[in-house]
Amino acid sequence: MAVTVAATELNFDPRASHGDGAFEAVLHAARAQAQAQNLPYAGIVSAQDAWQLVQAHKALLVDVRTNEERVFVGHVPESLHVAWATGTSMNRNPRFTRELEAKVRDKAAVVLLLCRSGKRSALAAEAAAKAGFTNVFNIAQGFEGDLDDQQQRGHSGGWRWHALPWLQD
Repeated sequence: MAVTVAATELNFDPRASHGDGAFEAVLHAARAQAQAQNLPYAGIVSAQDAWQLVQAHKALLVDVRTNEERVFVGHVPESLHVAWATGTSMNRNPRFTRELEAKVRDKAAVVLLLCRSGKRSALAAEAAAKAGFTNVFNIAQGFEGDLDDQQQRGHSGGWRWHALPWLQD
């Protein structure tokens, strides 16, 4: 962790010296793991890898949480938004794949899906893959991370815990 923090503080991307091959290696490893686990979508990437891919313009980040979550909990700057579920009752958005297709026109583009914990984004990744998206990945642990012993999020893993960029309205 200390090395990652120091590298981030220096604005140094350790993959930069290795070129695009390092980004492809991350995606290749995620695909291989997904195949081994028989996942119905391209794979799972860490929040840190997701941010590096987005910053290098190698991927699009799509937040699948509700609009309310994005506003009150926070969101990644310049991320796209297509809600997997809506409202307080979390009803599945029946237009999810059509809305995703409207925002991500190239179904071969690398698309990284983010939710609160990685569960809804996994379901969204499965639906996107069924709709023909060939490079859709889930971001592990989502925006807020896993539950801790007190059944709370934000204390272990996730986008915010890794101190990646985010905004709150």
